[in-house]
Amino acid sequence: MVKVYAGKYLRVNLTTRTWEDVPLDEHVVRQFALGSGYAAWLYWQEMDPDLPPLAPQNSLYVFNGLLTGTFAPTGCRTSWCARSPLTGIWGESNMGGHWGAELRFAGYDGIVIDGEADEPVYLWIDGTSGQVEIRPAHHLWGKGHYETFEVLRAETDPKAQVACIGQAGEHLVRYAAVAQGGIEHARMAGRTGMGAVMGSKRLKAVVVRGKERPQYADLKGFRNAVKADNAVIKEYAKGLSLLGTAGGVPATEEYGDLPLRNWRDGSWAQAYDISGQRIAETIFVKHTFCFACPIGCGKAVEIKTGPYRGVRGHGPEYETLAGFGGMLLNNDLESIAYINFLCNDYGLDTISTSASIAFAVEAFERGLLTEQDTDGLTLRWGDPETVIVLVRKIAFREGFGDFLAEGVRRMSERLGPASEPFAMHVKGLEVPYHDPRAFVDMAANYATANRGACHMESCGYWQGYGVQVPGLYYEPHADRFASREAGRMAKRYQDYLGLYNPLGLCRFIVKGHAGPDMIAELVNRALGWSWTAEDVYRTGERIFNLKRMINIRLGVRAQDDRLPYRLAHEPRPSGSAAGVLPDMESILKEYYEARGWDPATGIPTPHKLAELGLPQEAPSSLEERASSTGGKM
Repeated sequence: MVKVYAGKYLRVNLTTRTWEDVPLDEHVVRQFALGSGYAAWLYWQEMDPDLPPLAPQNSLYVFNGLLTGTFAPTGCRTSWCARSPLTGIWGESNMGGHWGAELRFAGYDGIVIDGEADEPVYLWIDGTSGQVEIRPAHHLWGKGHYETFEVLRAETDPKAQVACIGQAGEHLVRYAAVAQGGIEHARMAGRTGMGAVMGSKRLKAVVVRGKERPQYADLKGFRNAVKADNAVIKEYAKGLSLLGTAGGVPATEEYGDLPLRNWRDGSWAQAYDISGQRIAETIFVKHTFCFACPIGCGKAVEIKTGPYRGVRGHGPEYETLAGFGGMLLNNDLESIAYINFLCNDYGLDTISTSASIAFAVEAFERGLLTEQDTDGLTLRWGDPETVIVLVRKIAFREGFGDFLAEGVRRMSERLGPASEPFAMHVKGLEVPYHDPRAFVDMAANYATANRGACHMESCGYWQGYGVQVPGLYYEPHADRFASREAGRMAKRYQDYLGLYNPLGLCRFIVKGHAGPDMIAELVNRALGWSWTAEDVYRTGERIFNLKRMINIRLGVRAQDDRLPYRLAHEPRPSGSAAGVLPDMESILKEYYEARGWDPATGIPTPHKLAELGLPQEAPSSLEERASSTGGKM
């Protein structure tokens, strides 16, 4: 059979400085695809729930999707997975750009990184010569993403792709990111702290260069399908192409979706000031594209006047604008662009960073923090200069930044019960910036998503904005404020969107009307499989349930599937979503029923696991795995 993917991954032990090529298990690929699906299967086999997340024995699993490196629309994504140092449960972050395609060209579908180096190192994978090296990185330790990117290209190959950590990862900030792409096209594996996992292993970067190209089962058919699909995607994703995700800011404010003042306010007249439309009018330089992308949602920007003059880099995305804008009531666009520039260089997740700062501002406002705690800083809304100081303090864990670097859940635990009503996280992951009081199906998703509060695990709010994807659109839930059917809709969207990381595709093509039939055809043409739309949903469901079982082993139960107090009990006071609250009891009852999970525990029932071909218990050792499964499910 012709393989689009390489059929192997690289396993590296940083403690012993050894590595080996490991063949993929084809049965597992059929069941879970690649990306976070294959990573979850490996972790399920190898996990030790008693080990803390940053223990050297915990592995970092980096896997391309099945179609990464192909010319499928957005075939560029890579999943970075491990037990999260922020949440303590399944950690997963996904990265676009060009690094994943280059890894595929170097002849690998993924990398598993074990152990801990005794000094800073970087990994150099030279697919042009077939060489793998672990090289010293003392000269890079302490440097940010941008400089590391340039130095390593100069040291290895000018066309190499570099994924690295900045100072935040080195200092084990719990929400540190992995970065790639350099200044103008910075792309981040942002959420759940995968940068801290790299930092704990003293791994500064992974550099890849290759020359191989995928071989397709039906090259002509695949090429024709991609050509037709790209035309559809471009037509329906024009807004993303023109303005990027930042173009959604005015609509989110209009729909009551934009978080304001740590989720307390309902309306904000200044939303347009920080929008993609305003970026286009003022600081826009050019569009940027990830590998094989027909959309080009990236926007390079340059600030030519004012206190941030001379800053040039990747423009802030929606979540960054919402976090450092609406959440903090800051309508200074250029300050947000500069803060984004800093976060991309330090390697910080902008959602968790901004949420942690917003939590601290409210705690200061309520007297739970004082200037004695904050290094003499007065924390207030609408003060970008103080935020800039805090971002650096977080990245280096300096003073008050050491407290902020722990994330909202741990900050709240230290401040005590008085802070719990405004601690905005689910299972330790800070809530992303779409309001479940504006799109109630997102309440079910946030409560149950496998990595904690995550909008990308379902993206169901897109339907509320009028995106009606063939084969995905959920007609019974036409009312975005209704709790009835919200649980079933969330399950449907989670199953579908849950396959995108394992396939290596960007979820933004869903906005371009990429439905399950389109995805099945791409897989079939590329790999020679015979998937239907039902296979797409079923594979996504199997992966979602496997990740749930990982979390069950890590202690997650039904009582953990809940929203922060504010989102469940305090309605927005104004705007188009004013007065709305999700009925969590009925939503979760409906959701568990649709999932086939025990409503009392939140654990998938034996019947559901058997239906999906999933095991009910994980082997306790690699020896048991070998004897009991023969390397297969």
